[in-house]
This record gives sequence, C-alpha cells and structure tokens, in this order.
Amino acid sequence: MSFSNPRQTQPPPAFRDHPGKLFVELTSHCNLGCAMCVKQAPGGRIQEGEMSAETFSALLPAMKQLEALVLNGIGESLLHPRIDEFIRLARRQMPEHGWIGFQSNGLLLDEARARSLAAAGIDRICLSVDASSPEAFRTLRQGGELQAVERAFAALRAARTERPGLAIGIEFVLMRQNLHLLCDTLRWAAARGASFALVSHLLPYDESSRGESLYPDCTEAALELFDRWRQRGKAQGIDIERYHRVAFKFSRSVDEQRVVDLVEGMKAEAEEKGVFFDLKKLLQIDRALLDRVAAIFRKAERLAAELGLDLELPEIIPRALRRCDFIEDGSAFISWDGKVHPCYFLWHSYRCHASGWEQQVQARSFGRVGEQNLLQIWNSAEFRAFRHSVLDYDHPFCYACTLAPCDYIQTDNFEHDCHLRTEPCGSCLWCMGLFRCLR
Repeated sequence: MSFSNPRQTQPPPAFRDHPGKLFVELTSHCNLGCAMCVKQAPGGRIQEGEMSAETFSALLPAMKQLEALVLNGIGESLLHPRIDEFIRLARRQMPEHGWIGFQSNGLLLDEARARSLAAAGIDRICLSVDASSPEAFRTLRQGGELQAVERAFAALRAARTERPGLAIGIEFVLMRQNLHLLCDTLRWAAARGASFALVSHLLPYDESSRGESLYPDCTEAALELFDRWRQRGKAQGIDIERYHRVAFKFSRSVDEQRVVDLVEGMKAEAEEKGVFFDLKKLLQIDRALLDRVAAIFRKAERLAAELGLDLELPEIIPRALRRCDFIEDGSAFISWDGKVHPCYFLWHSYRCHASGWEQQVQARSFGRVGEQNLLQIWNSAEFRAFRHSVLDYDHPFCYACTLAPCDYIQTDNFEHDCHLRTEPCGSCLWCMGLFRCLR
C-alpha cells in the first residue's frame, strides 16, 4: 500500500504508529443471560474475569491520540468496581476531541452511578433495548425488566447536569420476533432522551436461534445476478427452479437441457465476476420477509428523521463489497486479561450458526499488554502484516459458498483459506454490514 499521494499527509488509520480506537473489555461477567449473547452459546470456552488496574494503566500511553475508547466487551461494564476511576484516568490522557463510551443493559445504572460516571468524563452510553413492551423485553433479555432501563434513562438525563454533552442511545438486536417492534422502540427511546440508535442483526450462536435471523444466505451481488438470470429464463419459458430436479439426470429432454444451460451460463458469469453463490439457498430466500424488512427500515428512517434520532441500520442483504470498519479505523481490542485482538469477530473463541452450518471461530491475539506495551504490539510486523492482508479484501465468501463448510475453515486450528489467506475473514459477516455497535 502506497502513501505517496501528496494530499495525504499521514498514512490511513490502520497503518499509523498508534491505534485510533481502543475497545477495552473491563469484564466478561454479566448480570443477565440473554439468548442472543455469545456467552450463552453451547460449548462456550470464554474465560471469566475482570481487567486489573495494572493492565488498564499499561494502556494509558496509547491513549494520547485516541479518537474513541469503548469500555465494553462481552460483559456488563458496570460490574467492574473501578470503571469510574478508569474513565478519569483515560480522560486525562485522551485528546479533547476523543470520546469515551460503553454499552450496558442498564440494570445497575441509578442516578448516583450515572452522576459519578458523568463526573468522571463519560461521553456516550448505549443501552440495550430490543423491545418497547415489558413482556417482549422480558422474553428477549432474560433477567431484565424494561422498567429498569426506564430508570437508567431517567438517571442519565439527570446526569446531564454534570456533563451536558452526555449522549444517550440504544442498541436494538433485530430478530423475527421483534422486527414489528422496531419503530415503537425508537419512539419509546427518543421520548426518554435517546439521541442515537444502533440496529444490529442477530448473529445466531445456537442452532435453535438460526431461524430468528432476517438476512438471506447470499450477498446482494449474488441475488442481483440470480434475479437477472431468472428473469431471462422466464422470458424464454425456462423455470430455473427445476434445475436441481433435472441437473443430474442421465438423459434430459430438450426443455430440461435448456434449464441446465441457463444455470451453467449464470455460473460462468458468476465465476467471471467473482460472485460466490449457492443456488439452493437463493431459491429458498423468503422474498416477502425481505420486502417486509425493507418497508420497516424505510418507516424507521422517516420516524428517526422526525424524532431527530441518529439512526444506524444494518444492511438488509449482506453486501459483496466488503469493508472492515475495525481495521480501516485503526482499532485494537483488549481482552480483560490484556490480550490484544484485531476485531470483534476474532476477539473470543466461539461457535455460531450464521451460514446454516456450525462455524468454529478462534480468537486471534498478537500479544499481551504487560508482557509488551500496546504500541509495541500494534507496530509489530505480525500485526501490521495482518492489517495489510485484511485490507486487500482478497478472501472467499464462505458465507455464500456451495463448498462451505470446507476443511479450511471447519477446524479448531485455522491455518489458511482457499485463497491461501491466513486470516479467516472469508467467513466474517461484520465486514458485510450486518452488525452495528458503538464504535
């Protein structure tokens, strides 16, 4: 990658000598048991613990040029007894334009706690709200009550006397069972002081929750190509849906051969353009559901504009033009034990079912704070090479591949994919625009 452009006075964030954003997991403990959380995944191997004061202090030298510090991982940050102290320490180190925030279920956020966080220097707090009805909320957030979140909103509004610029927002995890509640929840949150909302699709960690996800098993490029060829077939009186019934026949009629020829033409174009697709999955897409999601998203955008709510929606269909916001923004992720990771996808080891098959994801660490300082780890040859390789965006689309799950990725010890890339980005959905988080 060249930085020779005379207008570019410094390299992009991924290749500066310091991270631009830090995601710091204060604790992996949580006071809820939400079904959509990685902590509830069967066979989970996530170790429980909380960040020590020594580890957090070791991060401070890297904060002098930070754009953002996000103090959460897979746990509830308010369970850490020293969160206020950590915020104060970070605030003293960070530049004036840098912001500090975290996401929370809000159960521990009373007025005294909110004022203490504001006085320490917190800038943004995002509350998890997946429904505006108490019954639906209770079902989705096991152990949670909507009334507790309402109290948290009231506490944060009061805390604005300490810090007038404190931004309050919500994160809404989108599922089939709460899709119809999105607009009502946005209205509910805005009425209680929310200024922003992050809407994220569900990443199913359990096979039983696979049916709750709303996005199809393909990219928008594959769907566009498929629809175009299907329309071409209809114009010629060819039903592409017959393909799997006739493709493997020893002897085909003229009409059956026309079906096969049409699909072979589609496959040839897909290969030429580098479009991965699985015809069976494309034929099974629930078009009515996609139309419904699109209609609700349009309604949500209009409502957010009326309410003055800054709304971030995910893609309806996974995008083919990938972009890793974490690497592009120069992010580093620090686990509670000090290990340094590149992104949300590779922060922990877990299993998920996003593609219709069980995917094994292994955490990728480049060192541990305490054994080395963070800037040494960030500038190490290994971590820089990883970021360079990710931003080449030369990975397969495992999500939409007919051969997945293959032996390259379905392993406890990932080495490389079919493109010989040593990072497992081919099976990552974050870079396809499906998930939103505080960043």
